[in-house]
Amino acid sequence: MAPPKRNYLPLLLLSLITLFFILSHYFLSPPPSPSPSLSTPTHVSRNQTPQKFTFTVKVLGYDRLLSLSRCLRSLSAADYGGDTVNLHIFIDHFVPPPPSDVAPKLENSSKILDFVDGFRWDFGEKLVHYRTVNVGLQAQWLEAWWPSSDDEFVFVVEDDLEVSPLYYQFLKRLIENYYYNQSNFSPSIYGASLQRPRFVPGKHGNKMNLDSETRLFLYQLVGTWGQLLFPRPWKEFRRWYDDHKVRGLKPFLEGMVTNGWYKRMGERIWTPWFIKFIHSHGYFNIYTNFLHERALSVSHRDAGVNYKGSAGPDSQLLDRNSLDISRFEMQPLSKLRWYDFCFKEVVPGRVAKKLDEVGPILHSMGKQKPVLLVSLLKASERIVRNLICHFEKLDIQNYIFMVPGSKSDLLLDLARRGHPVIDMEGVFDSIIRRKTSSPDLIKDIMVKAYVVKKCLESGFDSWVVDWNILLLSNDFLLNSIDPKQEFYSGKGLGFFLARSSLSSCKIWGKFATNLESLVSEPSPSSEYGNFVDIVSKFSGRQGLKLTSLDGASFTLKLGSVGFNQTLPENTKMISWSPEAETDSVQNHLQELGIWIIDSDLSCKAVICRQS
Repeated sequence: MAPPKRNYLPLLLLSLITLFFILSHYFLSPPPSPSPSLSTPTHVSRNQTPQKFTFTVKVLGYDRLLSLSRCLRSLSAADYGGDTVNLHIFIDHFVPPPPSDVAPKLENSSKILDFVDGFRWDFGEKLVHYRTVNVGLQAQWLEAWWPSSDDEFVFVVEDDLEVSPLYYQFLKRLIENYYYNQSNFSPSIYGASLQRPRFVPGKHGNKMNLDSETRLFLYQLVGTWGQLLFPRPWKEFRRWYDDHKVRGLKPFLEGMVTNGWYKRMGERIWTPWFIKFIHSHGYFNIYTNFLHERALSVSHRDAGVNYKGSAGPDSQLLDRNSLDISRFEMQPLSKLRWYDFCFKEVVPGRVAKKLDEVGPILHSMGKQKPVLLVSLLKASERIVRNLICHFEKLDIQNYIFMVPGSKSDLLLDLARRGHPVIDMEGVFDSIIRRKTSSPDLIKDIMVKAYVVKKCLESGFDSWVVDWNILLLSNDFLLNSIDPKQEFYSGKGLGFFLARSSLSSCKIWGKFATNLESLVSEPSPSSEYGNFVDIVSKFSGRQGLKLTSLDGASFTLKLGSVGFNQTLPENTKMISWSPEAETDSVQNHLQELGIWIIDSDLSCKAVICRQS
């Protein structure tokens, strides 16, 4: 008898449906993000983009329905490529008007709320925050975001902005290239602006001239017309703001146009606070340069806090026909140019860890001025920051800081901010070519000697000073010394000058080679003292004809007189004992009116000079 027929179709269908759900869950559900660590930032330790980072658009609105609707519609028309993008809309409350004007205000608010309630957002979470009182533009920005992880980004737009359909794809690639790619990551970068670069806030700064090949560059100024913010710098700013606000400090920064804005508008605006923070921390923003007044974000400059009447769009919006995002080149960070608030180029990362690496630093300098070699051995950070501000004030550009190994954090920070530095430990090892236990004083002397040799060979006159000398005149470096003499020493003043010539190179080469014998000594002999003392001691043997400036009348020594002293008219420099307490030195310099840094150890003023 034949076996009964079985119907396997229902079982087969059930199996296929089960398999479909399993595969759907596996491939379509995003994997859990790793927990962020406060001690080890995720964006520093990773080389690749995480499988999921959060991106939220923060729209700041007030009472402009037409502006807000145009902004939101442009955001919804953008290409998000299937990614989840959240939308948070902040509506500030109107200022209570006279009783007769309440009804129109309430009606306008109702229309705005009805619009945002009905606005469809298919790309992620939509959140509406309607404030109960008017908080103003500053609070709208500052309270819009507190990052919950290092993988959370926001793009802030005010309601009179319009964005390109390409804006998100551009920002996504930028995050991948300059935040998650470790070879392109820099802690100096706080975000990216999509507005057209058009404003230099430093008074008497350079015109913003960019060549046609420049597509991306770094610039200190924040862009309020479409700004991407990175999480850690924003958290740092918020804490800094809180600290300064509760202590009654103000974001005044002399030499900046924005200083006048704050004096007129006060706490109605937030940008002077952020600019002051950026100036003190040495941070930068990524900008685009698309030429022909085009941009990925355009402000229509409608009437509001910043404009009494509508000024119209500031740029032309890029669309899919004018830019192919997939072909847009994100250059390596090392190839991008950096500019400060004066739109003067900044060159970060100039660090010489070997003697051969001093040459490239010298080549980055103009030969019209001497090189000032400044040793920071035993220097306090406060004194160094004040010294830098005087360099800016005097327009001293050709300087190199020699930093001992014990101050590695200071070395990295100075280099990050664009100051050329020498790693004294590394350069000393490259000179001796073997590891030694030589004291820092011997290392300081040897490195000075060989760097001076490099300067002379490269055609630069070389001044050698220590951190306990404060120059008050740039003319002193250029014009105060007889050009016929090759070597000058100020044994009592602590500085040395060597002029570049064929004969000086020859003599100094012999002197530098002879100094190697000092390395074999277990400790610096008290008879030598500092670098100038050693040069003086060996000058007779090596044929160095030193012209002494010990009796110079243009130097004021701190401590020679008490407080409330005044500077003599012909004072070119101030010096003090390296053993003097930093607080005492600071108090003396404050009395003399030449302590020009603030509580952030940042210059009180931005000084621009057109290139």
